Amino acid sequence: MAHFELAPGQVSRVVAHHTVDEIWFFLRGRGEMWRQLGAQEEVVDVDAGVCLTIPVGTRFQFRANGDDPLSAVGVTMPPWPGEDEAYVVTGAWAPTVSES
Repeated sequence: MAHFELAPGQVSRVVAHHTVDEIWFFLRGRGEMWRQLGAQEEVVDVDAGVCLTIPVGTRFQFRANGDDPLSAVGVTMPPWPGEDEAYVVTGAWAPTVSES
């Protein structure tokens, strides 16, 4: 399990995972999550109480809209195997931070 927080107006880098699925639950803030898996692509509005999944191989990126940080917890299945699990890909928006 990990906690993610993005400052207002910030955009994460775009990544995908080699072997893990994730479930994210948003705690506070307001923003959007972009996900693409194969030909399926979507942008989901997120705020406190929204839960979504990120299947293995999905490209994803999130951004914080509004005045508060966007905060979420995420769980991986199976457990996170190491630092080479996530790999950088191209996405919907230009990132403003180097870590997601």
